[in-house]
Amino acid sequence: MGVGGHFWDMLKPYARPEGSDFLRNKWVAVDLSIWIVQHETAIKTHVRNPHLRLTFFRTINLFSKFGAFPVFVVDGTPSPLKSQARIARFCRASGIDLSDLPVAEEGVSVERNSAFSKCVLECVELLELFGVPVLKAKGEAEALCAQLNNEGYVDACITADSDAFLFGAKCVIKCIRPNSKEPFECYHMSDIEAGLGLKRKHLIAISLLVGNDHNLSGVQGIGLDTALRLVQAFNEDDILNRLREIGNGETPLFQGGIKPLDDCVPSSSESSPRIRCSHCSFCGHPGSKRAHFKLSCEYCGTSKSEGCMKKPEGFKCDCASCDMVQREKEQKKQENWRTKVCNKIALESNFPNEKIIEMYLCNNHGYFTAKDGPCISWGSPETEMLVDFLAFHQLWEPSYSRQMMLPMLSTIFLREMAINPVKTLLYGQYEFDSVLRVKIRFGHQFYVVKWKKAVTALDSAMDAIPSEKSDTQQDAIELDESLDLLEEPDGPKVHFDEGCCYLLTDENMDLVRAAFPEKVDRFLHEKELKESKRRKSSSLRSEGTNEKSESKRSSSVQRNITEFYRSTKVQIQVNPGEDQGAGTLEEKRKASSPNLSKSVRRRLLFD
Repeated sequence: MGVGGHFWDMLKPYARPEGSDFLRNKWVAVDLSIWIVQHETAIKTHVRNPHLRLTFFRTINLFSKFGAFPVFVVDGTPSPLKSQARIARFCRASGIDLSDLPVAEEGVSVERNSAFSKCVLECVELLELFGVPVLKAKGEAEALCAQLNNEGYVDACITADSDAFLFGAKCVIKCIRPNSKEPFECYHMSDIEAGLGLKRKHLIAISLLVGNDHNLSGVQGIGLDTALRLVQAFNEDDILNRLREIGNGETPLFQGGIKPLDDCVPSSSESSPRIRCSHCSFCGHPGSKRAHFKLSCEYCGTSKSEGCMKKPEGFKCDCASCDMVQREKEQKKQENWRTKVCNKIALESNFPNEKIIEMYLCNNHGYFTAKDGPCISWGSPETEMLVDFLAFHQLWEPSYSRQMMLPMLSTIFLREMAINPVKTLLYGQYEFDSVLRVKIRFGHQFYVVKWKKAVTALDSAMDAIPSEKSDTQQDAIELDESLDLLEEPDGPKVHFDEGCCYLLTDENMDLVRAAFPEKVDRFLHEKELKESKRRKSSSLRSEGTNEKSESKRSSSVQRNITEFYRSTKVQIQVNPGEDQGAGTLEEKRKASSPNLSKSVRRRLLFD
């Protein structure tokens, strides 16, 4: 949807992945219709009311996980051009010949089908119960989102309609992947201008050439690459006027507003026909082969006696004459291409469509004035009415609905406590107990907060938030596990500590510190004490290990051979009375009688 011809693929190299804190404390406009269309197509009948389920969970994610302030925008009455394009798209998909249909009356709009309108109304009712602002556009929802972004009311737009840039959007978030390190795929108009040299009117011109939601066909025979190359030849102020001139055939081709093409256009003095000078067939440089046999040319750079070098395969001479001829050929090629493109444009009737241009350049897509501005305010969620609404439409157990809403309610509670620390109970039942630990999720740190049931609400302690899902809801979730599109957030966990039951939620660290600075300081102090004790105990263990290793090392020192045999001799002399039967023959002789003669000792030993 939006600009045709794989427009998003052209912008893909300039996409900027952003982390989960990108939208924190920022206002963001959401095109509600895109959510409904995308996920109704993907999920179909696998889940009950997928549009409500998706809107419910995504709104909670935007609040609790990403810390954003969403403003939802719904479509108004479509323009007659959009209605005609919608009919044409339906006929193409159904294989119906458009010539068989009656011609639509000028200025007549066709409303969306009743089933889609019913889905939108149900989602709007759900969002109003959340206390989220919902604005209605005069026409396209993405147009109002872009206007809010362009005029500074919101910081970004969430839509997959690429024509949001044509309506003036500065930052567009095409898709959200909540369970990833960088969940947002963002496109900034400044990056597109720097990378492609395209501004808002350039993009409008491309949409007129390749097609858009209001004119599906565009110009026959012109694709995205051709349109991009054509509009890059003009500046933003001239592009639409040049398209009008080309469409009307009133002016010569590309005069007045074209950018210079590498200064390759020959001047008036150089525009006369040129005769290319002769070139040597051996080396390829200016001059004759006969002259180069006698003396080498100045281009080859060899000594005069050696002669010229033979030209390699695919050689192209770069002399002034050849360079000018090559420029003239390139210029002629460019002119022929432009003539061919402009002839295709001139064949189109009513090109460019002034109504489409006026619609894209209009900055009045909402029911508010520039002086007053839009009415954007967030209220408190109607929790019990939300529970009843979800029980009726989704058949969810009240306990499950409360469990899934608690992360959003805790975020709103912490925001209120940071601004005005008067409110003491979350949801009228839970009080902030302490920070349990630091949790890292997809590369980002969070505080795991313990919420304790207040004494005044202990009678229904476990009735509001169950520790396990009911059987009915468990079956529904099992059906949805294969569908990453539903984006069900992590609900609060139940934690038992010293006989008490707590609820655990993941909260933004800065938000918790702003709401309960004393609790955070206590947690950090206790954490530092634990770390110091751990370091001290580990150092004592390492010292004991070092002493043991030193004693083992001293007892097992290897001595050299002289010291070893010297110590052995001393032991033998000190203990002469020990049994020497296992010793050598020489030792036996010395030990038995050192004062007897050699012959006497021999007889004593062997006789």
